Amino acid sequence: MTDSYLLPIRTAALIFPGLALLMLVPMAVVLYRRHGVMTRRRTFSLYGGVYYALTAFCLTIVPLPSRALDVCAAYPSFAHPQWMPGSFVGDIWKEAHHRVTFHDLVLGNPAVWQTVFNLLLLLPLGVFVRVHARRGPVAATLAGFAGSLFFEVTQFTGLYGLYDCPYRLFAVDDLLANTAGAALGWALAGPLARALPDLGTLDARALDPLRVPFGRRLVALLLDLTGVVLLSGSTAALVFLVLGPEPVPWVPLLVWLLWFVAVPHWSGATPGKHVLLLKLVTAGGGRPGLGALSLRAATLGLPFALVWFLAGAALPDAAFRAASAGTAGTDLVREAGYREVLYAALADPAGALAGFLVPCVFLAVLLGWVAAVRRHPEGLGPHETLSGVRNQALPHATAPRSERPQPVDAVSGDGS
Repeated sequence: MTDSYLLPIRTAALIFPGLALLMLVPMAVVLYRRHGVMTRRRTFSLYGGVYYALTAFCLTIVPLPSRALDVCAAYPSFAHPQWMPGSFVGDIWKEAHHRVTFHDLVLGNPAVWQTVFNLLLLLPLGVFVRVHARRGPVAATLAGFAGSLFFEVTQFTGLYGLYDCPYRLFAVDDLLANTAGAALGWALAGPLARALPDLGTLDARALDPLRVPFGRRLVALLLDLTGVVLLSGSTAALVFLVLGPEPVPWVPLLVWLLWFVAVPHWSGATPGKHVLLLKLVTAGGGRPGLGALSLRAATLGLPFALVWFLAGAALPDAAFRAASAGTAGTDLVREAGYREVLYAALADPAGALAGFLVPCVFLAVLLGWVAAVRRHPEGLGPHETLSGVRNQALPHATAPRSERPQPVDAVSGDGS
């Protein structure tokens, strides 16, 4: 019985790191838009809630039956949900073999422990609702009911059609026990909720009117770079369809200028900064001109241009020389797949050296850039120092009215 609980817990522990990485940027966007900051305590609280939810979900579906197993034949009774409340009492009496002893009725009775498990499964949810969300007992009870209903429907549908028939029983007693557990968790969390400081208070302490949080700027940069890469790829594909297989080295430069110069000049910020509620201003709080935005974009693009140049100068030549070695002509190189060319490039000493140095140069430049921003007394990056263009934070969703509008003196430097 212990293994049936340990396996889902181990499964959740294996899945969580990847899930946490996928959630990092979306969660940062939500927190920065809503609270203006991403404090460690709020982040830890949210990730704790996600890990708990993942573990609870795994406990309701793992272990999975073998795909070779006919679940319809193996679990025919599970096709009929158990709708009668209180059926667990009969299950306890059945598992006790009609013997009235403490061991038979409680300690050694699997039906009792199954009910206790169902009660405890969503108990942390009630604690989370009270401590993190600061909601009342009705909200905790409704959250428990919704979570339990999701689990039961997942089981009844055979993991949403993955299996032809359910391999676990939809039981109304489980639904009631889970919901009661969430309500109980809310009640037990009273002393903890009173002892811990409100997360909103911690957010207010972390807000510095003279500096936009570095993480907020970094997330905006990540969104902008992702947009540039996607738009460059789609534009290059479109140009390829229209003009044919001719090299188009001007596409990335055009997209870069469009994203970091034209769009900010027209709308006041890059798309990534719009998402993070930031805008670009001059040191005096005015709207920057084309010259300042162009200088900012050129300085910001230098690390990426350097890596692009090194990769373009070293890797293709090494790949060509390695792939064409021992062949009768260059036609075979043109027809070679990208994997073959890449493997050949890395097998060549020059290609292997280039493949190692390019990411190292990019990492060194990136770390140096971040270090320069962090050391600057105002948090300014080299592109801001040269261009005079800075970031200003717009009021977030939960900002008090005293922060609307933010004074011009609160303009901060940017690392993006």
